[in-house]
Amino acid sequence: MVLLFSACATHPRSHVALESLPASERGRAAKNLRVFDAVWDLVNRKHYEPQTHGVDWEAAAAKYAPLAAVAPDERTLYRTINDMLEVLHDSHTHALTPAEAIERRTHERARTGFSLTRVGEEWVVADVLPKSPAARAGVMPGWVVLTHDGTRLGDHPDFHPKEGQAVAWEFLDQHNLHVKVTLKAKVLSTAGLQVDRVLDHGVVYLRFDEFDTVDRRWLGDQLRAHARAPAVIIDLRRNPGGDTGSLGISIGEFFDHRVDCGTFVTRSGARTMKRSFELGSAHYRGRVVVLVDRNSASSAEIFAAVLKDQGRATIVGRKTAGAVLASWFFRLPGGGELQLSEADYIAPNGRRIESNGVEPDVVVTRSIADLRAGRDPDLTAALKLLEAPAAEPASVAH
Repeated sequence: MVLLFSACATHPRSHVALESLPASERGRAAKNLRVFDAVWDLVNRKHYEPQTHGVDWEAAAAKYAPLAAVAPDERTLYRTINDMLEVLHDSHTHALTPAEAIERRTHERARTGFSLTRVGEEWVVADVLPKSPAARAGVMPGWVVLTHDGTRLGDHPDFHPKEGQAVAWEFLDQHNLHVKVTLKAKVLSTAGLQVDRVLDHGVVYLRFDEFDTVDRRWLGDQLRAHARAPAVIIDLRRNPGGDTGSLGISIGEFFDHRVDCGTFVTRSGARTMKRSFELGSAHYRGRVVVLVDRNSASSAEIFAAVLKDQGRATIVGRKTAGAVLASWFFRLPGGGELQLSEADYIAPNGRRIESNGVEPDVVVTRSIADLRAGRDPDLTAALKLLEAPAAEPASVAH
């Protein structure tokens, strides 16, 4: 949901005196501070945690407003704003530049054509987009990234090249040889994929990369088409989440009754239980395995947690991201957006997933050698699990 910034606003007490700046900088500084104040105010009034996790929000304004005022360009301004938001330790509160806001809505942006995953302390190429600059240059899954434009990657690499911009990468290839590649960024789709395959013994593999209207309809259609399949494997390892409406419908596909999907807690302390939707459900009755890793976030984590807590699925892979809060997008002056957390989430069994993640039932280690060889140990573990007879439901005393 995208909401317009409200005119009813409070402002930090740490206003920057524009007259103290050179006359040539005052116009930009005033524009910068309109964006900064809008972000500060929205967090101050709407963040789900009224005490902002003990952060002195007025002091944060005093520290970062002067830096925002003198930011020479949009990228520096938004970097300063996000530095301030980092003190909240909130996975879903982040400011997007106007360009990033457009990319979010269009699912397109300039990129070089590969995605990364963390294996131990290394960043490794996970997927290469067909016909992308990376694919044409021969970049392959399993290559270890050494540097990006001469700089080693940090814990949260964030690349936003412009179309046509040359980006220098240094890798260790599949033979551990140094490879330097310069790629020109090209506007490519960032939309997730939908993959379906029938594996041995009729087991159906389903991958979808977002919880939205398109993907939840696709999931329902696939489950109806494979209603007699003995088991399905749902791959959420590249799924960063999505909207809770699609999530509730997707969970409902695996039940013949409404189930508890957890509770959202607002700033005021109001608690709202989320339930699944059954209208039009596939009512899939076979066994279910869900694949997850640290790239599974938000709605993907809730999906895994609910099916696990309801005894409906076995979770395989690695611990999820621990990024589960209900957030909305607010438009900012100048065209940017603020994604802002407005509700906390508690899983059906009472645990908080934010910062904690969902632990798999079956933990699998994935190595760089697996990526290079095209092996998928998570999928192998899921299939081995499904070879064993299904456990009988536990008896319940009445």
